[in-house]
Amino acid sequence: MISKINTCALSGIDGLPVVCECDLSSGLPAFDIVGLPDASVREAKDRVRSAVKASGFEFPLRRITVNLAPARIKKSGTYFDLPILMGILLSSGQIEKIPEDCAFFGELSLDGKIRGISGALPLSLAAMKDGKTKIFIPEENAMEAAVAEGAEIYPCPDVPSLIAHLKGISPIKQAKAPIFAHEYGEGLDYADVLGQERAKRAITVAAAGGHNILMIGPPGSGKSMLAKRLPSVLPPLTFDEALECTKIYSVLGLLNGEKPMITERPFRSPHHTVSSAAMAGGTANPRPGEISMAHRGVLFLDELPEFHKDVLEVLRQPMEDGKVVVSRASGSAVYPAEFMLVCAMNPCKCGYYGFDSSRCTCTEQSVKKYRHRISGPMSDRIDIQITVPAVEYSSLSGNGERPKTSAEMREEIKKAIKIQRRRFEGSAVTLNGRMDAAMVRKHCVLSEDCRKIMSMAYDRLGLSVRGHDKILKIARTIADLAGSEKIETAHLMEAIEYRSFDRENI
Repeated sequence: MISKINTCALSGIDGLPVVCECDLSSGLPAFDIVGLPDASVREAKDRVRSAVKASGFEFPLRRITVNLAPARIKKSGTYFDLPILMGILLSSGQIEKIPEDCAFFGELSLDGKIRGISGALPLSLAAMKDGKTKIFIPEENAMEAAVAEGAEIYPCPDVPSLIAHLKGISPIKQAKAPIFAHEYGEGLDYADVLGQERAKRAITVAAAGGHNILMIGPPGSGKSMLAKRLPSVLPPLTFDEALECTKIYSVLGLLNGEKPMITERPFRSPHHTVSSAAMAGGTANPRPGEISMAHRGVLFLDELPEFHKDVLEVLRQPMEDGKVVVSRASGSAVYPAEFMLVCAMNPCKCGYYGFDSSRCTCTEQSVKKYRHRISGPMSDRIDIQITVPAVEYSSLSGNGERPKTSAEMREEIKKAIKIQRRRFEGSAVTLNGRMDAAMVRKHCVLSEDCRKIMSMAYDRLGLSVRGHDKILKIARTIADLAGSEKIETAHLMEAIEYRSFDRENI
């Protein structure tokens, strides 16, 4: 008898329907798994054999052939253990026929318990999309899988409990979907950053339009503090955005029962020794990297020139396309990578060039060499580039003006984003920073006075076409923050001021 059990396989952060076919035939006892399995799937034979016996069933001493169809898709992971076991029990007549709307996922331990897996959410979503409304999942992954609304999620602790449920002896209680509500991290507020109001203004513009930003300043000026508080002013995650982020972390196995869903915008801050594979994604089997883990959130690169050149260059295409393609010998995968890049750097190796001449020990040549670690194409893709000077004592002593709080900044940003969503309604673009060339020409029309200013800036700064368009996008965001339908000269001048790295390198 040939049995068919429904399951799914992971491809990137999405699942693909797979049918686990099992055939028991006469001949010498053997156990073969076909359908392009990798080592982790082939090892299922030993886990399944032991789990069948430990669960009180008889392991058939016949020729067992398991086919994971379609065979053109490479299969990896341990979540095929449970469907293989169910197929063997069904083919050997030890359990009755399983309904067509059921799907199974889970790794087996030798004693018949069902262990947690990676990728439970995308697997469940794929099964639901394929018409499978009853999904049997490890108990550990139940809350995560329950995010896939519209399906019945059954948390299975072990094989005997699953079989008892299917026979109607002891029903398993369905898992309830977690309630989604965006969260802001506690304790990080821009009110803690004394002074640096100009930098906060630049942060506000960057957050409102989804622009990348580079902060240049001496040590201790507050660059890292400014960057780490950025998620506190970004708009709340929508459910669809949270679902995208959760799928990425699910594939990486970074979710748990206490936090089955990503409810706040990601903030990733990899060390400067990170490799290009860890940044973009990779290893022998393709998997998401830091830039995908920062999807819909912030990727913070502190001490930017200290990162390896190949690591920085690998960011260039994802910054433009909003996705990254990871290709390895075992296959390729496409991962989303729409992140806001925030960078911080010192002006020179010692950190004081242009800010404190008495403390700077760097020569002009060493300063140029340090800054040239950031290539022209890379710096050209960073929209806002500002200097962050040392904080004056008057700000520290409390004699300065009251610091702007995250809540106040967030209200400004929300109003600007609301304007942009109305502007781009019906398109995939939601923020000014993601406009393509056609949208820039349509929504960033300049007056005659603004065109004259832009012409002078284009020649003086030696801008590329990309740099020119980025200034227009920033000006459009500044106009939105001001509630202006048109880009005024003041908006354009402020946008040009945010290209300090260009001005200092001419």
